[in-house]
Amino acid sequence: MTALHRLARAAGLQIDWEDATGVAQRVSDAALRKVLAALGLPAGSGAEIARSREQLSDAESDTRFVSADLGDRVILPPGFGVAGEAMLTFESGETVPVLLHADGRGDRRGLWILPIDVPGYHQLQQGGREIRIAVAPKRCFSVADAAPGRKLWGPAVQVPSLRDGRGLGFGDFGTLSDSAASFAARGADALAISPTHALFPSDPGRFSPYAPSSRSFLNILFGDPALIGQPVAASSAVGELIDWTSAVPERLAVLRAAFANRGDDVRDAVAAYRAEAGAALEQHAVFDALHAHFLAQGASGWQDWPADFHDASGSAVSDFAASHAAEVDFFVFGQWLAKMSLDAAQKAATNAGMAIGLISDLAVGMDPGGSHAWSRPDELLTGVSVGAPPDILGPDGQNWGITGFSPAALRRTGFDPFIATLRAGLDHAGGIRIDHALGLSRLWVVPRGESADEGAYLTFPLEDMLRILVIEPHRARAIVIGEDLGTVPEGLCERMAAREVLGMRVLWFERDEDGAFTPPGEWDPQSAAMTGTHDLPTAAGWWRGRDIDWTWRLGRSSRAPDEAADRAARSRDHALIWRDFQAAGTVSGPVPGPEETDAFADAALAHVGATACALAIIPMEDVLGLVEQPNLPGTIDEHPNWRRRMPGPTEALLDEERVQARIDRLNLARLDATAREQRPLDGARLEQTPPRRQASNKAGPR
Repeated sequence: MTALHRLARAAGLQIDWEDATGVAQRVSDAALRKVLAALGLPAGSGAEIARSREQLSDAESDTRFVSADLGDRVILPPGFGVAGEAMLTFESGETVPVLLHADGRGDRRGLWILPIDVPGYHQLQQGGREIRIAVAPKRCFSVADAAPGRKLWGPAVQVPSLRDGRGLGFGDFGTLSDSAASFAARGADALAISPTHALFPSDPGRFSPYAPSSRSFLNILFGDPALIGQPVAASSAVGELIDWTSAVPERLAVLRAAFANRGDDVRDAVAAYRAEAGAALEQHAVFDALHAHFLAQGASGWQDWPADFHDASGSAVSDFAASHAAEVDFFVFGQWLAKMSLDAAQKAATNAGMAIGLISDLAVGMDPGGSHAWSRPDELLTGVSVGAPPDILGPDGQNWGITGFSPAALRRTGFDPFIATLRAGLDHAGGIRIDHALGLSRLWVVPRGESADEGAYLTFPLEDMLRILVIEPHRARAIVIGEDLGTVPEGLCERMAAREVLGMRVLWFERDEDGAFTPPGEWDPQSAAMTGTHDLPTAAGWWRGRDIDWTWRLGRSSRAPDEAADRAARSRDHALIWRDFQAAGTVSGPVPGPEETDAFADAALAHVGATACALAIIPMEDVLGLVEQPNLPGTIDEHPNWRRRMPGPTEALLDEERVQARIDRLNLARLDATAREQRPLDGARLEQTPPRRQASNKAGPR
């Protein structure tokens, strides 16, 4: 092995990897040097490699974190202390003496202590050394914990796409409250929502929910002023598509009016929230004020600001905050209102009968020009962006233009940033979906300015992150879903399943080597079953071939030689999936024509509902039988990503006869799936009555 390769592996880079088709790949030496340099580890010469190796060794000796499972002894990192007595301080503050062992029961990694029987984050001290120990339960809080003996379902919605009777330019958390109660009344026990992370409120052009400014705070544009008695007039920007350019300034004006008219009780509540949230909130609010100030001068990200403002703790920033205190106060108020509004939506969901309620969505990374990267750059990968390697769907690879946590920084900080991010996502939800959960194990990182195929996989501390991913949701009594789609590292799905992190099983991908679709009873129970995701064609759209329309309209690559061949292949898939639906007992009768999209949407929902999976999540587009999808990956302006609206208020849409029938059939399918699982135990079939809760159970002040 060369010195360059030894350095790369010490830095956590995977020189050899396997692509989505199972073909072995190797990162070139030239690409390795670029990635290492971007990570702050120059490798252009032997001397540089030696210095970078020394830098890594120093960082490794500064390890301040270790994790373990309840009931298992705790293996300490090499170099931590000596055999003998040490002091363990529990998270509660209680302190007890412990022994550090180094006898034959130990291993080569270092000393060990007896199992800790209290989950949480504890501190071990010996002499001048201290280390955090995270102790996790064996598994996550599960669907069975939330609703014993039941198979659940819930819709997935894009929050801004929702409508209510107020005629808003986009859906907010008030709209979400109404929608949650409406779905709960029809048997749903969960509601998966698009990411609600903080974006850039002063820049209407940055509306992608997957490129947030910060994942620790919320999108203030979704806050509902009606919660504090402030009216929200109908928007002048209502349409089939969201006009963000008009709707965002309009919404900001409404929020500023609510801020100006706030009463003493609101002032007191905001002050209490501000004191509890501390410095992180203060810095985020200052960032939003600065961003608005410099955006008006043509600067987009903080990298374009004057150099004095690059340091979040510098005097220029503190002077600005003091002289623009009212503006900073407004953004703090916006965060408080958003939090209260999202809390109200979760309360509306659970009060209306949902066992889980909202499932939040944790985006994989952040915009490098955003609040987190400005205030805490030492926690992030600053010289690279995150993406995906070349594969069948993207032969040139993907560069998402976002950044993420540095694995070295996570170890150095005791994983504080990751813990804080999870807590933010769980603060108002009964579940959390981890976008691109493959990033718990590795991320494809691309040096800034390079093409995606010049990247490499960077390894992350999977076991430590999985244990934290058990601790935090367990405390919140929330389920965890991990998006395990794409080029999945070997063994990752099994390790996630062992922790009862639900995987994602999507109808289109549940096929065998011959193309046959998997029968419902053979789907993985430890997963969330789905008809699709926001990045995939809707059920109706796939049946009609709307994705094929977009492929050829945009001149995108297709495995078919021409459009006619593409449509002929889809026709064959129609026959295949309908045959498999018939074999599963989902449908009867001949294959519907491509225009009969409702028939296929009915069948797709019933088929996924009948699976053995603990939870079924159905995009709202499929509940309604809509043709268009929310997002078309690989496009920016060519497709109206994140701009589509629902065709009417949620309650009215769910009252449509064809939609009611579709939901009733889905409820019955979920009951059937429950009965099949319980039949070996009691031989009984559950009563086949679709759950209908009182529609009047709408909760939460408006």
